[in-house]
Amino acid sequence: MSSLGHLPRVTALGGGHGLSASLTALRRLTDQLTAVVTVADDGGSSGRIREEFGGLPPGDLRMALAALCGDDHSGRTWAQILQTRFPGDGPLGGHAIGNLLIVGIWQRLGNSVAGLDMVGELLNSRGRVLPMSTVPLGIEAEVLGLDPVSPDEACTLAGQATIAKTRGQVQRVSLVPADAPACPEAVAAIEASDYVVLGPGSWFTSVMPHLLVPDLCRAITGTSARRILALNLRPADETAGYNASRHLELLAEHAPTLRLDVVIADATSAQADKHLPAFAESLGARLVVADVAMRDGSPRHDPLRLASAFQDAMAVADASR
Repeated sequence: MSSLGHLPRVTALGGGHGLSASLTALRRLTDQLTAVVTVADDGGSSGRIREEFGGLPPGDLRMALAALCGDDHSGRTWAQILQTRFPGDGPLGGHAIGNLLIVGIWQRLGNSVAGLDMVGELLNSRGRVLPMSTVPLGIEAEVLGLDPVSPDEACTLAGQATIAKTRGQVQRVSLVPADAPACPEAVAAIEASDYVVLGPGSWFTSVMPHLLVPDLCRAITGTSARRILALNLRPADETAGYNASRHLELLAEHAPTLRLDVVIADATSAQADKHLPAFAESLGARLVVADVAMRDGSPRHDPLRLASAFQDAMAVADASR
């Protein structure tokens, strides 16, 4: 628990496996937890659902709901059900059961937030899951190195699934539409929070998009909450060749008014980047270095270790205010 004297109110922003990791850790510290999830996914089951039905992509929202399922037998069973995919190459092949459940409820209710709340009640979730925007979004990226003849010439890539797998150097990303409306409930959660957590996750397609929705960015930069950033264990395809300091620099380039209280870095990546403390300080943050990786050597965050790091980060953020 933080020094607040009550269970902290935490809003965690991101998408995919990164957000799932932070939620799994944060739920050990509080049940006053809200997940704000990217809605730009256009690959896999979510991409097929967007193409057929329109509306928000359910995949990252499903993963967040699964991460917040109750700890009892019923909750764990529901988490497994949500994540289970239909086999085969038929019309249902590859679709996650949870995606179809969420989209079916949305069609019945006609309200994405109410639908997610209903699924959360069904799962006895330890927290709330919200989309970052009320409309489905696209992502475009300015990328170098795709043309071997002109490696310094920038190309534009479109689509989350394409950008996430690029072998080029992503320089900048933008959302389509650029003036997308933020989910009002997400803005309210950020404003009411004690702590706002960004990352870990795919930097350009899961972390950065929250800073590109105008009203959401204003809420993040203007909130009185302590702001904590969790860095990745190692670069993904879309940030290949970028060290931890470059990740912070990219945040500053996309959101110049962003200030942080704490940056959490795994010990291994911090040791490899001697400039990281200075880059964290340039964003107003203290650097907390901790062993947060799984002990088996896989590039995944250990929930217990990450929970401990978040607890330490909260204490450091409280002390610095």
